[in-house]
Amino acid sequence: MIRRFTVLGVEVTDLTMAEAVALLERLIVEEGDRTHSVYFVNAHTLNTASDDPDYRRVLQRGDYVFGDGTGVRWATRFLHHERLQDNVNGTDLTPRFFADTAGKGYRYYLLGTREDSIPRTAEFARHSFPGWEQVGYHHGYVQDPESSAEVIADINEKRPHLLLVGMGNPLQERWIDRNLEQLRVPVCMAIGGLFDYWSGELTRAPAWVRSLGYEWLHLLVRQPHKARRYLLGNPHFLLRLAKAKALAKLG
Repeated sequence: MIRRFTVLGVEVTDLTMAEAVALLERLIVEEGDRTHSVYFVNAHTLNTASDDPDYRRVLQRGDYVFGDGTGVRWATRFLHHERLQDNVNGTDLTPRFFADTAGKGYRYYLLGTREDSIPRTAEFARHSFPGWEQVGYHHGYVQDPESSAEVIADINEKRPHLLLVGMGNPLQERWIDRNLEQLRVPVCMAIGGLFDYWSGELTRAPAWVRSLGYEWLHLLVRQPHKARRYLLGNPHFLLRLAKAKALAKLG
């Protein structure tokens, strides 16, 4: 039985990174006749979901929702007195999954980012993960029904085992949720800004910074337009957690 902790109305899956890799492969091997949605939430995502009930319901319908970052791990400890076992974020899980399952005949498709950067993203992936077959890619500007239908037809024709969707949230989760029944892919994973790293537009924080839980500060320096998200959003997240805990005590 997989443990899940509810944080601001969203159930967060509690697995180690190794267990998450094993889970994704099991979905391909043992449950490949069904399409599964995999999401990642951080403090900003949960703030957005708290302000947008429709988006919260999208996350609630996700098959597996992992906690991304220190904020969510701290939240489970604050609300449930237990910390998530690992920081299972899409930026680290995806390459780990590719590496640990290389050479087994699995296929993947990339959907997301801008039209001018998706070829660089795809090229990086091809060179970095030769143990998987890249069967296609497409930019992420496919929000209208007609363009979505064309992309879905291409995806289904090429029969990937894994679809990586990098449109940023909440667009990527909404797109997966809206089209889940039409997709014939065992695993659809919303991976946020991962394609920005693969295309070279962003660089990861040093490992020691990530281990301390301060990668958000590294990103803030490189993306100052997101200052409001972190400097105002993080305190707002803490206030929401305090309110949730107080309401839980009242029964």
